[in-house]
Amino acid sequence: MGAWTVLVLSGVLEAVWASALAASDGLRRPVPAVVFAVTAAVSLAGLSYAMTALPTGTAYAVWVGIGAALTVAWSMLTGRESATPLRILLVLGLVGCVIGLKVVG
Repeated sequence: MGAWTVLVLSGVLEAVWASALAASDGLRRPVPAVVFAVTAAVSLAGLSYAMTALPTGTAYAVWVGIGAALTVAWSMLTGRESATPLRILLVLGLVGCVIGLKVVG
């Protein structure tokens, strides 16, 4: 699998582990805590792999950007965060920046 593909999948897993961490109630709920631990480890391993072929700053920014955008989107969809037009616009801007890093990288 290519470095960019692994990086994108790792960014998706970042959103999964962030959401699982929130659902774990301070790691007191075992199922979300295990989901957090496993997906965090796999996500970081994927980031590490991608950094062998991509510039560190670009890889990290893309990984964080994907994870942050998906985490906020999930929180909006589940009603944990408000989905105001400005917040949606800002998340779309973040996605645009991630795409821009891929295009110029």
